Amino acid sequence: MEPGAMGMPGVGWVGMIIIGIIAGWIAEKLTRSDHGLLTNLLVGIVGALLGGWLADRMDIEFGGFWGVLVVAAVGATILLAILKAVRR
Repeated sequence: MEPGAMGMPGVGWVGMIIIGIIAGWIAEKLTRSDHGLLTNLLVGIVGALLGGWLADRMDIEFGGFWGVLVVAAVGATILLAILKAVRR
């Protein structure tokens, strides 16, 4: 599949922003954090990159909106968990 925005297959820039916000929000709820929209976007995008990197290392294929959303949410949740552990 042809890579899209930020290496995520099948997703353009607008889709990446939408997925980033949703993934950041999901991670925020799962880690019981409290952030704003911009922070959710940033956490979601960095989480998407982290999740995509991990999925690639584990040979997990993903694509389209739902696949990228799941990978981004997992990556964002891992990112927030790491940040919480470091802050303690």
